[in-house]
Amino acid sequence: MERSQTSQGNRMSTVLGRRLGGELTKHRLAAGLTQGQAAKVISASTGKIARMESGWVPMRDPDIRILCELYEVSDPAAVGGLLELARVDRERRKAKGWWNDVSVAPAMKEYITLESAATAIKTWQTAFVPGLLQTESYVRALNPDDAFVAARLARQRRLVEDPPLRLRTVVYEAVLRNLVGGAKTMRGQLEHLADTASRPNVSVRVLPFHAGAQLGMGCGFNIISFADPGAMDVVYMEIPRSQTWIEGGLEAAAHDDMFERIAEQALNEHESRAFISNLSKEL
Repeated sequence: MERSQTSQGNRMSTVLGRRLGGELTKHRLAAGLTQGQAAKVISASTGKIARMESGWVPMRDPDIRILCELYEVSDPAAVGGLLELARVDRERRKAKGWWNDVSVAPAMKEYITLESAATAIKTWQTAFVPGLLQTESYVRALNPDDAFVAARLARQRRLVEDPPLRLRTVVYEAVLRNLVGGAKTMRGQLEHLADTASRPNVSVRVLPFHAGAQLGMGCGFNIISFADPGAMDVVYMEIPRSQTWIEGGLEAAAHDDMFERIAEQALNEHESRAFISNLSKEL
C-alpha cells in the first residue's frame, strides 16, 4: 500500500496508524466480517471502524484485543505485534520531540518521528551517503540552510542512544565517488563513514561497479522496523519532488527481499571499510 502523509483538520492519518489499520482490515476481511459487525463488538460506530482502519485515530489496546478475538487471531506474537504497533503510534502522535521545534518539511517530520521510534533501519542508497552517516560539511554541501543541517545532525543521535538504532547500509560505489562539496569534504565524509562502520550497531557495505546491474538501482529506499524483522516494516522512498511510503504487505516484503539480494552482491563489511579507506586516501 503506497501512501503519502495525509492530514485533515487537527487529525492526522499516520504511517503507523495506517499500517496497523491495514493489518486489522486484512484480518477482518479474512474472517468474512463487515465494518458494522466489527463496530458492534467494541460498541462503536461503523464510521469509527473506518477511521481506525484508515489510520485516522489512535487505537486502544482493549479494542484491539476484542477485534482480534472476533477475527480469530489467536497467535500471541501476532496480537502482541499489533498491540506494540498501536503503542508506538499513540506515543508518536503525542510526542514532543526536538523535530517539532525545527523547520522541516511535513513529510520529513513524519519520517523523523518514525525514525525516532524505530528499532532498526535498512537503507540502500544510489546517490548520496545516508543521512544518519553524513558529516556536517557534507550536509551543508547538499543544503546550506542551518535548520536543515541541525535537523540532519540531530537525527544521528539515534545511533548512540540507549538502546541504539540498528542500521544496515548498502551504498553504491557511485555514492563514494561523487565529490559532494569537493575533495576535502568528501575525504572527511569517507573517513567518517569508515569510522562509524566500526560501531557494533552499524553495518556499511559497498556495492562495487563490477557487481553489474541490480534490481533497485533506479531508486534508493529505507526499510523501517519497529519490532521483529518484517513484523511491522514500512518502506520510505524519496523520488523527485515527492516522497512515497509503502506500508507493509507484499510490496514492503518485496523491497526487503530486494535489499537482501543487493547486500548479497556487495562487499562484506571488512572489505567495504578497506574500500572506503582506500578511496579517502586517493583524495
